[in-house]
Amino acid sequence: MIARWTAALAALTLAGCNAHQSSSAADPENRALLDRVMIGDLLTRYYSNFGSTAADAFDRYYTEDATFDVNGHVAHGKKEIEGIYAGLASTGDSPATRGTFHMLMTNPVIDVNGDTATAKLLWTGILNTQVDAPPQFVEQGREYDRLVKQDGKWLIAKRVVVADSGLPASFKDTYTPRKDYDIAKD
Repeated sequence: MIARWTAALAALTLAGCNAHQSSSAADPENRALLDRVMIGDLLTRYYSNFGSTAADAFDRYYTEDATFDVNGHVAHGKKEIEGIYAGLASTGDSPATRGTFHMLMTNPVIDVNGDTATAKLLWTGILNTQVDAPPQFVEQGREYDRLVKQDGKWLIAKRVVVADSGLPASFKDTYTPRKDYDIAKD
């Protein structure tokens, strides 16, 4: 079943690419589907950085004037966004400093409207401390993104991250519980 879905998605993606290349007025449905795939790829690559020793800089996924609100701690611009990640690593608040860490993203909902989009998803952090021990679920929460397409590339303009469990100590002072968040209304 998964193989059929993957093949269907690949065929639709190729159709979107061919439609885009053959005409400047590509079929909007194909374009939107291709954009959803591109956004999904952006988010997957972003999350694959967590715990990786060969990670890309996180700032490459953001616009120059992006806003990143992680548990009430708000960063503006790429330099401040990188500072959040550097701070987590230096304080030991990042689970990636305690073993092999992987981040799962699930239940993505991506809505595309031309050169803007929104995405929301669940994320779950898994820590592996020993190969013969079971994995530990160490954090989980929600993410809400507003994205823009610049020069044919999707980037994050605003990201709001809300922890539902496993809140790092460095965010306890800024954390405000949020049941839900509507990034489209920002």
